[in-house]
Amino acid sequence: MREASVPQVNFKKAFHFLEDLQKPLYWWYERRVLREVRAHGKMPRHLGIILDGNRRFARSLNKEIKTGHQIGAHKAYEVLEWCLLLGIPHVTLWVFSSDNKSRDPQEVADLLELFTREAAKMVEDPRIHANKVRIKLIGQTEAFPEKTREALHQLEEATRDYSGMLLHIAIGYGGREEIVGAVKRLMVDKVKEGKTLEELAESLDVSHIGNYLETAGTPDPDFIIRTSGEIRLSGFLLWQSAYSEYYFCDAYWPSFRRVDFLRAIRSFQDRERRFGK
Repeated sequence: MREASVPQVNFKKAFHFLEDLQKPLYWWYERRVLREVRAHGKMPRHLGIILDGNRRFARSLNKEIKTGHQIGAHKAYEVLEWCLLLGIPHVTLWVFSSDNKSRDPQEVADLLELFTREAAKMVEDPRIHANKVRIKLIGQTEAFPEKTREALHQLEEATRDYSGMLLHIAIGYGGREEIVGAVKRLMVDKVKEGKTLEELAESLDVSHIGNYLETAGTPDPDFIIRTSGEIRLSGFLLWQSAYSEYYFCDAYWPSFRRVDFLRAIRSFQDRERRFGK
């Protein structure tokens, strides 16, 4: 008696079938979370985002590191649109830290070239101008190539008079360096006013230093998101984040989906902020 033949299963085809089946469910779930977030109404006044995981994303796909950074740059545009959709007035994106400067020279060169190209693209981006997004750079860029510094300067100038969302791009940024710079500027100004160091030390308080930070005039971040599963700030807005709420997402930055973003905002909305009281 012959055994019945076992039908061959095309696993690749089955996988794509299941993936297609999940798409409408995913779309429905995302729409539901969006309705919940909008219905609640409470939004961060200032959202900080640590863009982490570009390199690990590229390695997971056996791609070059610079490919991960390129995809990560496109993701930043998407997230900016999501913030505009929800009406978040202040956003800070940390794209390159002061510590990142010590990475492999070729990777740093690729990143600086990417920043140069993306800055030029943003100057022409209709979404920036239609929404009156003002872009301000924070960080130490003095050692960047001239063409990179010029492209970043032109981006700031092109949006200087806008009054919509204020987008801080933290590039070459480190929180410790920012605080040191603020204290130095404060001391120089007070000495010019004729104060002695003893008089400055006697009168110095928290608000004085805050006025000299690179984000001066902007509300402190009430919510900070970090992607890639790392649970630390790594120096991001050290002074300003004293009372921030945090959200750590496992997804690498290029894989960060709108539903991940909305769930993060929903988490913020469910929290009670007491500021130590």
